[in-house]
Amino acid sequence: MSFKGKEFSPEMIQFVVGLRNYFTIEKKAGATISTKNPTLRTAEGLGIGEATVKRIMARYNHDKQRIIVPQSKLRGKPVHQVEKNLQPVIREYIRSHNLRGQRISVEKVRSFLAQEHEAEIPATTLWRTLNRWGFTHGIGTRRSALKERDYVVRARRNYLRIKRANRNSDGTLKHPEIYLDETYINQNHSGRFTWYLKEDGPWVNKPSGKGPRLIIVNAITVNGWVNGAELVFQAKKRTGDYHGQMNWDNFSKWFRNQLLPNIPTNSIIIMDNAKYHNVLAEETFPSPSTNKQELREWLSRNELPWTTDMLKPELFALCRRFAPLPEFELDKIAKDKGHRILRTPQYHPELQPIETCWAVVKNYMSDNCDFTIANLRALLPNGFGKVTSKTCRGIIKKVIAQEDKFWTEDEKLDIDNSNESNFFDDSRNYVDNDELFVET
Repeated sequence: MSFKGKEFSPEMIQFVVGLRNYFTIEKKAGATISTKNPTLRTAEGLGIGEATVKRIMARYNHDKQRIIVPQSKLRGKPVHQVEKNLQPVIREYIRSHNLRGQRISVEKVRSFLAQEHEAEIPATTLWRTLNRWGFTHGIGTRRSALKERDYVVRARRNYLRIKRANRNSDGTLKHPEIYLDETYINQNHSGRFTWYLKEDGPWVNKPSGKGPRLIIVNAITVNGWVNGAELVFQAKKRTGDYHGQMNWDNFSKWFRNQLLPNIPTNSIIIMDNAKYHNVLAEETFPSPSTNKQELREWLSRNELPWTTDMLKPELFALCRRFAPLPEFELDKIAKDKGHRILRTPQYHPELQPIETCWAVVKNYMSDNCDFTIANLRALLPNGFGKVTSKTCRGIIKKVIAQEDKFWTEDEKLDIDNSNESNFFDDSRNYVDNDELFVET
């Protein structure tokens, strides 16, 4: 390896100086120098341990005489969660291997993330994340493989079926589609990389911490932002997930007063499964929190037989058998105004185009950050202005292409693996039951 024309690091310069001084001392001594142990002589000349030299040479020879410097590990506790922006990447990687009938393991996913996305994730953390995101490890086609659980596939399939039913043969929409979402921006939200003079070092006068945050709610259509739907307010807390700063009262007020009056009639409103999106209507029965007497009253009111010796679990099971599908308060509000709500399947941010719009806004805010809340508020309209109707059309076009890809790939991956346990174990989530997505 030649160093000609390359800048030496301070450490390399120190080695050169130390070795030169070592040889100068030898010259003054005037003694005959033995080179029977070049490793020891190298270690003494550089002022390091002989074992260190042996270890470096062993790695050098193992790497076919190429100098490869391993990335330094961050100090502190290991990573305990995987960034959500890696969800689409991981899903695409696993599905592509499933389609080719190739075995996929946690170690393969780890290696892929490390090489392609520079994300070093512990195996246990990744395993837990994959389970949480709806993947399972079971018997695939002739081999053990990672694959998506049944309830995730069914939720996606029902969602895509409704989206496809809303398309005309020429690609236009039968009903307008409105995508809504919430996000946040911190006062100190700025880029990690910057140009700097080498003699000064990469020091930027950036405040410590993230600073106060603004919560933002908005909606888009294929024509851009929905006029009058923007809501911005400062969070009371600086820590925790931004969803914790939003609640049903704030969201429902925005939904009634700012969204519904400003969207076309007979729209399909598309959103995720945040808790405050899924508040049950008061008269909806049954629910796990319903007490025993209320269960009895509901059964009697609906002329369904029950006996006094029935325990609460028995009464609840009887109610669930005959009860209509649970109805959310938000769905009733939308229905009263002639609209319909469609919720995206769990763990699928790539199917929500407004997520990309948020990225455009945040990139602009990051490039123009001066670490003040006043500047953050002042520049936010300019950030929203970066998302134009052309931007939205392009993003939604890519999302539709992804929807079509899922639809086609799901049919190819439709293998009868007799894995019925996922259906009964994982589809019992009362709020996220994907029967809610089935078109009636």
